[in-house]
Amino acid sequence: MATSRVSAALLLLPLSLFACGTSTAGKPLATPESASSTLIPIPTSLVRNRGSLRFDAGTALHASQASSKPAAALFADLVKRSHGFAPGTGMKQSASSIAFEIDPALRGNNDEAYVIDIDAKRALVRARSARGLQHGAVTLWQLATDANGPRSTLPAVRIEDAPRFAWRGAMLDSARHFQSVDEVKRLIDAMVVHKLNVFHWHLTDDQGWRIEIKRYPKLTEVGGCRQPSGDAGTNANGEPVRYCGWYTQAQIRDVVQYAAERNIQIVPEIDIPGHATAIIAAYPELGTTTEPLKPVAEWGVFVNLLNTEDSTMVFMEQVFEELVALFPGRYVHIGGDEAVKDQWIASPRVQAQMKALGLKTEMQMQSRMVARLEKFLAARGKRLVGWDEILEGELPQSATVMSWRGIEGGLQAAGKGHDVVMSPVSHLYLDYLQTESPNEPPGRPTTVTLRKLYDFEPVPDDLAADRRHHILGVQANAWTEHMRTYDRVQHAFFPRMAALAEVGWSTSQTRSYDDFLARLPAQLARYRMLGIAPARTPFEVSIDASAANDGLASVSLSNATGYRDIRYTTDGTEPTATSPRYEAALSLPQTATVHAAVFVDGKPLQSADRFAITPASLLERTDETMKMCTGALKLRLEDDTTVDGERAIFNVDIFNPCWEWVKAPLASTRAVSLRVGRIPYYFQLAHDESHRKFKPASTPHGEAVLKAGCDGPTLATAPLPASPGANGFLELTLPLPAQTGSKDLCVYFTGDTRPAMWVLDRIRLLPH
Repeated sequence: MATSRVSAALLLLPLSLFACGTSTAGKPLATPESASSTLIPIPTSLVRNRGSLRFDAGTALHASQASSKPAAALFADLVKRSHGFAPGTGMKQSASSIAFEIDPALRGNNDEAYVIDIDAKRALVRARSARGLQHGAVTLWQLATDANGPRSTLPAVRIEDAPRFAWRGAMLDSARHFQSVDEVKRLIDAMVVHKLNVFHWHLTDDQGWRIEIKRYPKLTEVGGCRQPSGDAGTNANGEPVRYCGWYTQAQIRDVVQYAAERNIQIVPEIDIPGHATAIIAAYPELGTTTEPLKPVAEWGVFVNLLNTEDSTMVFMEQVFEELVALFPGRYVHIGGDEAVKDQWIASPRVQAQMKALGLKTEMQMQSRMVARLEKFLAARGKRLVGWDEILEGELPQSATVMSWRGIEGGLQAAGKGHDVVMSPVSHLYLDYLQTESPNEPPGRPTTVTLRKLYDFEPVPDDLAADRRHHILGVQANAWTEHMRTYDRVQHAFFPRMAALAEVGWSTSQTRSYDDFLARLPAQLARYRMLGIAPARTPFEVSIDASAANDGLASVSLSNATGYRDIRYTTDGTEPTATSPRYEAALSLPQTATVHAAVFVDGKPLQSADRFAITPASLLERTDETMKMCTGALKLRLEDDTTVDGERAIFNVDIFNPCWEWVKAPLASTRAVSLRVGRIPYYFQLAHDESHRKFKPASTPHGEAVLKAGCDGPTLATAPLPASPGANGFLELTLPLPAQTGSKDLCVYFTGDTRPAMWVLDRIRLLPH
C-alpha cells in the first residue's frame, strides 16, 4: 500500500469486541519499555534492541500485496480500539512507518510463522502466508499496549515466532444453550487475538438441534425447541415456555466466511449415535425406542440412540451432505461419545442385525457406523474426528481422535498411528469452575484453575518419540448446560483462553506460570480496551473469618490464582499500593469491615472486594462455603423460579446431598436456623443412577437432619412441608442439645431427590 492512509479495503476485518494477553521469551522486565512484559503467547525468540519506534495516526501503514492487506487491517482496527486512532489516518504524516509483507523466501515451512523487526524508523512484519502475517499483526498490537493501557512507542525488537501445535482449538456448545450469530463472531474475534485457529462448533445434542437441514426441516422445527424444567418452563399464565434456537444455512455461511477471513477453521459436530434425543424427537423412525421423545430440558447422559438401520445411515449421510457443503474445512466431528447401548441390547432388530453381520458387541456396531461415515466423508475430501470412545472398536486409520476422558485415549490412539487432539476433562473443560469462590456462576465445582490449565502438557514424556507427531494439538471445551447467557460463556473462557493460547503455541521449555502471572495484567488491560468481560473470581480476594477465643475475629485472606501482594484496609477506604500488605491471619474486632485487592506493580488488578464482619456473620455459613460430605458429584446449580433474570444458586452433591460445616463453634449454640430451597432434579445418569443416594423419610415429605459429622450421632430433626414458601425458600429452626467446643455439623434432607430436591442455602447458629 503506497499511501499513508488506511483505505476502506483495509478495514474489512473489524474485530467486534475481544483482545489478548501478554508474554515473551524471558523473565519479565520491570521497566515500561520492556517488550517481554506484553506478549501472550510467549514467542519463540525475542531480542530487545536499543531504542523505540514512535507511532501515531500519522505513521504510514504499508501493505502493497493483496494477501498482506488483511493483517494490516487487523492491526489498524485493534489500534483504533485501543488507542482511538488508526495508523495512516492522520493529517500530518510522521517519519515512521509500519509495513506488512508476504515473503515466500522466509526460512522454514510453517505457514503460521512470522518475523517482526522494529527499529527507530519502521516496523516490518513478514510471514510466508496470510495466516502468519495475522499472528504477527496481533503481536505488533500487543507491543503497542501494556498494563497501563495504550503506548505511543513500539520497542525496538526482533521477534521470530511460530506455533508449537497446528491445532489450537476452542469448542462452543450451542446445543444446550444457544448463542446468537453475533456472540459466536465475538468468540471468533477473541480466538484471533489469542492466536487460536480451530473453532469446534457443537451443534446437536439431546437438548437441541441447531443447524438448518433443508431436506429435513423437522430437525429444527421440532428438534430446535424445548420446554425448560421446573417453574421456568411455564409463564405467568401457566402456558408452556419454548426455548428455541437454530442457525439458518445463510447464517452458517456467514459465520464460516467470517472465520475464514480470520484464518480460523470451523469443525462442525453432529453427534451420533448417542446424544440423539432431539433428532429422534423430530424423526421418531430413526430411534431404537417406541417411546415418544421430545428435546430434553435435563442434563446428563441419556440412553436414546439412533437405530442401526440402513435407512437411518442414509438419512445421516444426507444430513452430512448438506453439512459438508456449508463447512469447507478439512475436518468433520461425528461425536461418538457416551452412547449407552441399553436400547440396542434390548432391541431384537438390532441384535438380529448384529448376528447377520457377525458382530459380537454393540461397540462393533457403532464402529461399523463410524467406518461408513468415515468413508462417506473421505469421498468428499473430509477427515472424520470423534471423541475417544470411538477407539473402543475398530477405527479407520485416517480417523482423528479427540481425547476427553483423560490423555490415555490420546496416547492409545497415537500409538496406533491416529492423529490426536488432547482435550482432557481434567484440565481443558471450561464448564468446570475456575475457583472455589462463592461468586462463581453455576457449573461443575470441580475446578480447572488458571494454573491447572496452564500446567497441562499435551505430549507426555512416556509417548514414544516416533509417535509424538500424531499429537496435533490441544482444545478447550465449553459445555453450556449452565451457561444461559453469553456473559457466562465469557466467564468460562476468560482469562483461561490466555493460558490455553500459551499451552498451544509456546514450548514447554519457555513457559513459566510465575512469568505468565506477571504478564497477565497487560492482558486484563487489553480486555478492558476491547470490551471483553473476563471472570473476576480468579483475581478477587477470598476471606475466611472465624470467631477467636479472645473475643476477636481471625481473618485470613488469599487469592486463588497465586498472586501474593494483597493490600487491605479496615477503615472503610479503598486499598492502595501503600496500604498494609497481607502477610498472616489478622486479629480484628468481631465488628469490622475489610476492603482488599490484589496488586501487581503497585496497581490493583480490579476493584477491591468488601467484607463486612459481624458477630452474626461469624456464626453463619452459606452452602458455597461448606464442604460436601462426599463430593461424589458436586454441582453448582440454579433454582428454576424465573424464565429470565437472576436465580438462586446452590452447591449440591446430587449423588449424596449433604453439607458439612467443619469445626462449627457449637459451645454456646441453642438452635440452628436453616434456609433451604427446592429445585427440580433435572439429571439423567444412565448407568451411574445406582450411585444416587438418599435417606428414607419418616414423615410424608421428609425431614431436615442435623448430625455431629457426616457419620456421627443425630443432633436434631424437623419435618419438611410439601413445598417451600412463595419466595421459593423455607426457614427452619432446629433446637440443639447442649454442646461443648467445636464440632463438624452435618445437614441433609431425607426423602427421594426425584422429582425435586431440597437444597441448603444458609445455616446460622443461634446463640443462647
